[in-house]
Parts: sequence; C-alpha cells; structure tokens
Amino acid sequence: MSVPLYQAKAEMFRTLGHPVRIRVLELLQDGPKPVRHLLSEIDVEASNLSQQLAVLRRAGIVLTYRDGPLVMYALSTPDVALAARQDSAGAPLAASRRSRFRGGRGRAREFRRGRGERGGSRSPSGPAPPEPPTAHAG
Repeated sequence: MSVPLYQAKAEMFRTLGHPVRIRVLELLQDGPKPVRHLLSEIDVEASNLSQQLAVLRRAGIVLTYRDGPLVMYALSTPDVALAARQDSAGAPLAASRRSRFRGGRGRAREFRRGRGERGGSRSPSGPAPPEPPTAHAG
C-alpha cells in the first residue's frame, strides 16, 4: 500500500524542520563538502551535527562517501539543490538569506539552551500584555 501524498509531505517537512538541517542543505547546494567544513560553518557540537546529518541520510536527502581520510556529504539529487535555492514562493534565495545562520551562530546555542522558539523555560519577551478592561455594573 502506498503512503498518501500528504503524509509523505508531512514527513519531509518534519525532516527539514530543524535549522541545522536547513543550513546543511544550504551549504551542500554548491557541491559536496567534508564534515569538517560543515562543522566550521555551523556552530553546533560535533555530536549534534552528526545526529542531524544522520536524519538527512536516513531520509535520503544527503549521501556520504569517503575521499581519502575525509568523510564527504553531498545532496542526493539536483532536485534537493534546487529546493534549497528557493524560498517558499519558488524564487531563488538571496545570498543574505542563505547565510542567515552563518552570522547568527548564537541562534543554535539558544535552541540548545532552551531559549529558542521550541519550548524550554524562557520568559516572554517584552512587557506583559495589559489586563483587559472589566465591565462595571451600572
């Protein structure tokens, strides 16, 4: 029995739903890269990068091979590179958007420390919203 298209899409979005995985795809769109290059461009621990690469490998989005002592990663198909170069409207991504995580290395740290968009104990940003007005009996 085949998987419905909407379920396949949901699985793909779950696979791509991590900033480190998106950054890996952005880095690999210009060709294969050794792991050490990926690690130098993405400010995460080696073990975390390894876990994220494993998710992409299992999903068939990237492939790996050895080039002498180096472990190389590459996108599995040109279609993946094309998708990495486009934004949600199908337009090519600007260079500034492609390198968003390069300059924002603190963002990955925020996710690891629980201060990012995904849960964790964090205080709301900014002042508390005002109390709603109460109705007075008249």
